[in-house]
Amino acid sequence: MNEQHSADLARLQQELVRARERLTATQEILGVVSQSREDEQPVFDAILKSATQLCEVADAALMLLNAAQGTFGMAAYLGTREKPVGPNTEWSLDAALPVAQSFREARTIHVEDMKTSAPYLEGHPTYRHMVDTVGLRTRLCVPLLIGGKAFGAIVLSRIRHQPFNADEIALIETFAAQAVIAIENVRQFREVQKRLEREEASREILQVISASRTDSAPVFDLILRNAAHLSGAPFANLCLLNEARSHWHLVAHFGDGLRHLTVGKTATPLESELAPAVAIRTADIVHIEDLTDTDLYRQGDPGRVAMVEVEGMRTILCVPLLSGADAIGSITLFRREVKAFTSDEIALVETFAAQAVIAIENVRQFRELEARLAREQASRDILQTISESRRDDAPVFEAILGNAARLCNAPMAWLLLLNEDWTELSLAAYHGLSRRALEIGQTWALDWKGPVTGTGIAIREARTVQDEDLSQSESYLAGDSDMRQLVDEEGLRTRITVPLLQGGRTIGIIILSRREVSRFSPEDIRLVDTFAEQAVIAVENVRQYKALERLNSELGERVEAQVEEIERMGKLKRFLPTAVADRVVSSGSEDMLKSHRALLGVLFCDIRGFTAFCETAEPEETIEVLQTYHEEMGKLINDHGAGVDHRMGDGIMVLFNDPLPCEDPAGEAVRLATAMRALMAELCKKWKRMGYRLGFGVGVSLGYATVGMVGFEGRFDYTASGTAVNLASRLCDEAQDGEILLSPKAAIAVEDDYEVVSRGELSLKGLREPLEVFRLAERAA
Repeated sequence: MNEQHSADLARLQQELVRARERLTATQEILGVVSQSREDEQPVFDAILKSATQLCEVADAALMLLNAAQGTFGMAAYLGTREKPVGPNTEWSLDAALPVAQSFREARTIHVEDMKTSAPYLEGHPTYRHMVDTVGLRTRLCVPLLIGGKAFGAIVLSRIRHQPFNADEIALIETFAAQAVIAIENVRQFREVQKRLEREEASREILQVISASRTDSAPVFDLILRNAAHLSGAPFANLCLLNEARSHWHLVAHFGDGLRHLTVGKTATPLESELAPAVAIRTADIVHIEDLTDTDLYRQGDPGRVAMVEVEGMRTILCVPLLSGADAIGSITLFRREVKAFTSDEIALVETFAAQAVIAIENVRQFRELEARLAREQASRDILQTISESRRDDAPVFEAILGNAARLCNAPMAWLLLLNEDWTELSLAAYHGLSRRALEIGQTWALDWKGPVTGTGIAIREARTVQDEDLSQSESYLAGDSDMRQLVDEEGLRTRITVPLLQGGRTIGIIILSRREVSRFSPEDIRLVDTFAEQAVIAVENVRQYKALERLNSELGERVEAQVEEIERMGKLKRFLPTAVADRVVSSGSEDMLKSHRALLGVLFCDIRGFTAFCETAEPEETIEVLQTYHEEMGKLINDHGAGVDHRMGDGIMVLFNDPLPCEDPAGEAVRLATAMRALMAELCKKWKRMGYRLGFGVGVSLGYATVGMVGFEGRFDYTASGTAVNLASRLCDEAQDGEILLSPKAAIAVEDDYEVVSRGELSLKGLREPLEVFRLAERAA
């Protein structure tokens, strides 16, 4: 009885010790679990250590499932022998192994004696090896379960036939649950860490986007670095579609250097079957788990073969950069091993792709704004130059071409003007380095019979024309020498010709050229259209300014001539009647005033008794009489169209027929004489009442005399000299009050119109012989 009691007590004490050991082991494992948030390996090691100690096994292993591959591998091992397999060894879930069965059935598998198991007896090689070679006899496989499905297993092995008891199995199941906790903790921690890393990566990218308004390259570099790091890809690249949507270009790369692609240089047709091309064309994700298992690789496609055999790529993920419904590029990640990208990794790269599109759009908008501001500033500068260059359009042309070349990325720019009949172009300005000699004013004949060039079409149809590739133009292919020179010597390929239009007619052209095949954008063309309008303004301004200068010059000359005429008129009017002076000025020549012989009707008159009157009268009375006399006589002289009159005191000489011609000089003189006599009769009556005894006498002659200008600067007179003048003067002296005496020639000239009476022969001073003198009767004949 006592012995039985002692045995029971000893058994209970052993169970208590084992329970304490198991409890301690469980607590230790939980402690390790709490401290291993980032790595489950320490938990695995602690579990296997406790399991081997508490269950007295030869070795223990922890297996984890690779669901994607349908296999499982060894994640941890502890035993008396070296680790039985390599680090990358995988077993199929379909294998005839207890652990595979535990995975498949999600339950504990206990093989009490492997030597008597059916697989061993059936000669299964793995079983035979484990029993006969390794020496294993008893094996316990406890699955790690989540949601009723196994994703791992703890495997214990004994080299002797010793089945595990219920307590041991329960202990290992507890350890399995703790392993699940550890794995789940680490998974959650890693998910949190990964989410934080991704959020930080997104923030970092957004910060770079905000700081990179002018250049998207820093954003691309950061996106590729983060995408590669967070997706476990050794290298990544980003490509963009060209504007024509014909080729895609590699613009950024991260990781190992690519040998078959070059950043910034490689251009691949969009129609190719490479992953980036397919992703861009379809605007969809391309995910190839194994590049060697594709038709392109099997068919020997050079691009696909280079990716696999040159670059060592196996798995590829290509995510399109979507702008609206269309793709403008792609982000591509590569792995050197066959390992599919997870849905989380794909979603992450999609986020990065969206951020790349934001960066591209930001830079595009900023560059558009910069370009618009630069173009507006260029227009203002040109308008300023126009306002400052009224007489010369060359500075305007130079400013236009400089801005056009800079803003449109054109190394060569020309401005040429057309002649009136469109047969010749002349170089008005050029910008850029030319490989041939150019001179302002250089001309080219226009041949409208040969192949019509884009320039010819622009001139003729008054519209902008773009030659995308001059080497394919009709004139180049036809062998036109000028076009051959432009392409072969200058190296020009793409060209636009913009007409300068005035009233719908082309007066010149602006030509911009590029040395590569690269179309000018609609924005470029609109800008050059504006510059062409400004060039026309400059041409018209200079034309109007020069026309105004010519007009001003002509007006100045006219004013100067008019001033000279006015000055001459003023000079002439001092000694000629106004009508005579006007005739001289209007003739534009003073030749008529030069000394010459002329047939004159000469009239002399004076006041009778004026000398005696002056001796007794007051000076004021004398001046008043003279003033009245000359004023009234002057009116009559002007009314009768006399050529010249001279006044000396009370004496007046009047000439007819020079410088103003008249048909009847003697008759005109007599008519003036009779008018004077009648007027003086009235004046003498008035003066008589005032006590002035005055009379009036006239002498008229007809004959040739020498007439012309006589005097010096400022003191010229137009006068006559000769017998006819002297005779008229002497006749005036002989005339009695109210008498008009005529020379013989004058009398004969007027006898048909007037009654003349001979007064007999008189001896006149200055004449050698007496001369018959005639008196004009009181009334006409």
